[in-house]
Amino acid sequence: MQENKKPPVVSKNVLIPFILITSLFALWGFANDITNPMVSAFKKILELNNTQASWVQAAFYGGYFTMALPAAFVVKRYSYKVGIMVGLTLYATGALLFYPAAAMENYLFFLLALYILTFGLAFLETTANPFIMSMGAEETATQRLNLAQAFNPLGALTGLFVAQAFILGALQSDDVDAQGNSIYETLTGTAKAAIKTSDLLVIRNPYVALGLFVIGMLVVIALMKMPDGREEGSSKDMWKSIKRIFKKERFVGGVLAQLFYVGAQIMCWTYIYQYAENLGIANSDAVYYAYAALIIFLLGRFLCTYLLKFINSGKLLMLLSVMAIACCLGTIFIQGVGGLYSLVLTSFCMSLMFPTIYGIALTGLGDDAKPASAFLVMAIVGGALMPVLQGLILDMGGSAYNDISIMGVPEVNFSFILPLLCFVVVALYGYRTLKVYKVG
Repeated sequence: MQENKKPPVVSKNVLIPFILITSLFALWGFANDITNPMVSAFKKILELNNTQASWVQAAFYGGYFTMALPAAFVVKRYSYKVGIMVGLTLYATGALLFYPAAAMENYLFFLLALYILTFGLAFLETTANPFIMSMGAEETATQRLNLAQAFNPLGALTGLFVAQAFILGALQSDDVDAQGNSIYETLTGTAKAAIKTSDLLVIRNPYVALGLFVIGMLVVIALMKMPDGREEGSSKDMWKSIKRIFKKERFVGGVLAQLFYVGAQIMCWTYIYQYAENLGIANSDAVYYAYAALIIFLLGRFLCTYLLKFINSGKLLMLLSVMAIACCLGTIFIQGVGGLYSLVLTSFCMSLMFPTIYGIALTGLGDDAKPASAFLVMAIVGGALMPVLQGLILDMGGSAYNDISIMGVPEVNFSFILPLLCFVVVALYGYRTLKVYKVG
């Protein structure tokens, strides 16, 4: 009698489609991490205050909120492949709009381009995750998704590299004199206008190149025969599912926890540049701290995935949140490079939060998990809202980062009270998962 063999994680007949869809995980990771440093870059080039500059993240992550649910409807009405193609079309359109935005030197146009770009990312994230899971046996679906998600940080690291090598290092508006003072701010008239034009072209070029690459991906996927993935059921069925899931406290709590988690993550990864600059570290050098944060994040994900074999997911989520709160306290009250190290270490604590909250919130929902996942993608809007609030704190005394002292520290340090409060919300969700929801 033959033993039953476990089905392969990825079978040979879907290997090429799996590779193509997996590459999309790297594509949205690239977009996320090339954009984080743009808050600081636009602030200097266009001479914005911190609140105005933070609208880069508001536009970027606002697109997720706008398009996640429409993406779920498109997939249900048509197919996964159609959802992917719509996503790539919007992604490429947003990236290519950087060309006219730079020509017009219009900040609102840049924000519109980012907003449309993330329409595409919302479609891709809402569609690619369940598409990957559908490419084989249900019992290997989680392994398949984890394999695909492993390529997301590779895209993120590539995005950071491009930001450093081709954008931040080439910006003339970031140049300082021997005393560390901005040269750009001392210029007037024609000289400043010339640098502004040049620097906006520096920002434009990688995004336009990205748009052209995405068009290439769109053509390849359009021509490739894909598994006939399709969501079953009508729009009416989906509305019934939505009504059911919002009666589940664990799911609603998960959406809120995800919103605050993503807000904390984007604040920590966006304002690391401002925190470093207040210590006299240029943006082009601060990228190395962002690299370290991302690498620690990646290593933490592997370690915490292993720990989940032995530790309840709610308990681990709560412990990581408490550690993150401690790191935020260090970021606020340790002045000097020690505070920057604390900020970098926060990434280890964040490493498993998104997938853990995602999994807890969807546990036990059955077929309702598919529309529910769209709301968890919509919760990424936390990355749009929270950085703006942090920008308001940074502008309390002026556009610099140490205009005033709050609780004995510069306002850039104190502004990390917002991620701290976000982690408190996540810790409470972990506690309720452990004590109330009883999720393993």
